[in-house]
This record gives sequence, structure tokens and C-alpha cells, in this order.
Amino acid sequence: MDLSTDFIGMHLKNPLILSSGPLSGSGEMMLQALDAGFAAVVTETILNDIRPNVRPRLVKSGDGLQNIWLYTELTLEDWKREIAMVKEADGTLIANILAYSPSEMAFLARKVEDFGADAIELGISSPHGEGIEVIAANYDEMYELVQSVVDSVSIPVIVKLSSNVTNLSLVAQSAQKAGAQGLSAINTVRSILGVNLENQEPLLPTYGGYSGDPIRPIGLAAVATIKQSVDLPVSGIGGIVDYTHLLEYIMLGAETCQLHTALLLHGYHIVPKILDSTRRWLEDNSFKSIGDVRGAALHKLKAFDELIYEPRIVRVKHDCPYEDCEQCISTCFYNAITKDNEGNIMVLSEKCNGCGLCISICPEDCFEMVLPVE
Repeated sequence: MDLSTDFIGMHLKNPLILSSGPLSGSGEMMLQALDAGFAAVVTETILNDIRPNVRPRLVKSGDGLQNIWLYTELTLEDWKREIAMVKEADGTLIANILAYSPSEMAFLARKVEDFGADAIELGISSPHGEGIEVIAANYDEMYELVQSVVDSVSIPVIVKLSSNVTNLSLVAQSAQKAGAQGLSAINTVRSILGVNLENQEPLLPTYGGYSGDPIRPIGLAAVATIKQSVDLPVSGIGGIVDYTHLLEYIMLGAETCQLHTALLLHGYHIVPKILDSTRRWLEDNSFKSIGDVRGAALHKLKAFDELIYEPRIVRVKHDCPYEDCEQCISTCFYNAITKDNEGNIMVLSEKCNGCGLCISICPEDCFEMVLPVE
């Protein structure tokens, strides 16, 4: 099964890329990711000025992770060695860079190009630190930063976008007009993960970036929005844990996908598992390559005013195997689901309003939507 994909002029063996973060903070770590099966790696964010990261800086809750991890602790010249390690092993490397002026951003871009980077990702959408999220939301400022880099290098330039903006379509269009060859989305989401009730303190002492499985719906919406707004390749990011998540992004138009949090929480063994399961699903469904499903779901998205009203209601497909489950009954706010005299689940059609909640709540797929019989 062919999982290869073309992205910003690079031919990749599969669509998985290690996103920028703690696990891409050195050449050795990036080589580990490539050995696990990633087609390419994105460096930790490279800046001119560095400072030590605070400790602690990561906290987990459920399937999500908050970080207050800023950027690399390596100097710019240190990265010459780290990038060389990856290139000497024939790895594909994208350098994530950040600066606060067009001239400084262009300088960094030229340096990492000289170091051997295959492409550049502009990390201008971090939701924490010194108000950096403003860059990705300011169309004019972002345009100048992107254009300065595009005009200064000969390798492809990607802009990493955030969901923390008012109009993502306009941001994407601004990046395209400035000459970006690709986009990636989304960055982490501004968050406070929780509060310790015993000592009345937040789990981490400042706002941070939220990542992991819970942000996937936001990432999917962002990718779809971007693909409907601009004609640029996109790398989807956010909440990818298994092959179904990868395929969701691809079906909404993404050329590649980046992941990181899943590795921090589960380890590198998930990478070959995702790839093998993707191949198997494609084969089982008679597709010849992953490109065959790219954008398949995007074309089925409709504007709200295009939706057609149909008086659908829910009916029971088959009996529930559990005697004491009753999740559907307790969550039906129309009181349309009950049990008959024999204890079987039934739907009162005259009360059902067709909201569909019970279909996704039922663990045994007992319900379906139908048009009422006249």
C-alpha cells in the first residue's frame, strides 16, 4: 500500500511528520523519531536569544496535556551540528524558527538554510510566552514576516497557524499572498489545565498550550477551513493518536499530519502502529493509495444555509444487550426513549425531535435516523 505523499515539493514516504516540540530538541532525538517511522521531522523552535525553560513545564489530565515549554535551549550555532546529524542520515528536516522582526526572521531563515534544512516552518502562533499569539492574528505583521523569509531563502516556507484567531480564512489568505508554499495547523490552544483545590493553585503557574486528543475537533475544523480558503498544501496537527485520526485529517484535505503529544503520553511504538493500521484500512476498503481518500470528506462539508430540513426521527435498530445501561434514557432531554413492558428500549416517535444524541451515546449502535412513516 502506497502511503507516500508530496508536500511543498518534498516527496515523503508517508504523511507522518514529527511536529516541533520537546522530542525534536536535538539531532539524536530527531533521528530516533525517523527510526520510528516518521517521514520527516520539525525542529524545536529556534531563536536568536535563548533562556532556560521553567521546571516543571508539562502537566497531564485525561488525554490532554498543557505545556509552558517555550523554545530551544540550544544556541543558533548549536543547531548547525544538530541539523547536520539528521542530514548525514539522509533525514528530511523542517526548521521551525521564530523572530519578532522581518529582518531577524530572514536572518534566521538564511542560517538554517545554510545549515541544511529542507524547509522552514514559521512558529508564529504559540499561545503562551510574551504575547506571541498576536503575530499570527495580525495580518499585516504576519505578511511582512512571511514575505521577508520567502524573499530570503530558496527552500519552501510553511506558516504554522493557530485557532486562537478571529478569522482563520483571512490569516491563511494573508500567508498565501506573502508567498508561503504551505501551512500547518493547529498550534496548541491557550489554556489553564486545572486548579489544585487543596492549595488553591493552578496546575502550572501560567497560561500554556493545550494539546492532545481533546483538541482534534478544533484541528480538523481549522484544516477544513484552510483548505476551503486557499490553494496551499496543509499539514494537519492536533490530537492524532491512531490511524483513524490520521485519515480524518487526510479526508479533510491535509497532505501530511504532524504529531507530538501522543508520543509524550504513549511512546514511539504508536508510529508503526498508526502506519500499519492505515495501510490495512486502505487495503480493506479497496483504495490503492492514501491519495485516493485525500479531500473525500471536505467536499461533503456544507454551509449552514445549504442544509436541508428533513423531519427525521430515531428508531431502534436492535435490542440493547444490557439490562441496566439506560444511558440513552437518562440523556434524552425530550423524554422520547423509554422501555416497554418487557424491558426493551423503545422510542416514542411523537416525542422524538431528531437531535441524534442517542446515536453517538449508545455503545452498541442500537439507534438509527429515519424519516417517519406516513
